Amino acid sequence: MDTYVILRRSGWQSPAELEVAAGRSAKVGDEEMSDDIRWIRSYVLEEDGGSVGTVCIYQGSSPEAIEEHARRAELPADEIIKVADTVIVRPDPEAAPA
Repeated sequence: MDTYVILRRSGWQSPAELEVAAGRSAKVGDEEMSDDIRWIRSYVLEEDGGSVGTVCIYQGSSPEAIEEHARRAELPADEIIKVADTVIVRPDPEAAPA
């Protein structure tokens, strides 16, 4: 599987709405598409007007599998970008509350 970054801009009006969407995403990925998709992590973005977006890191069998997962989970997928390499300078910081 390749690694992908998925940009989801202003996809939700509140963190609570995002939490519901995350549940759908996990369910679809784990139960319906586990051979094609692995959700690694997401960074929540504070967008204009109080909405939230995300930058999501996934492993997937193809960009089409990423798109199919987004469709099934009713998620936006504004951009899907294949990761060429990873450079780790420091580990991810401790998670802050959303």
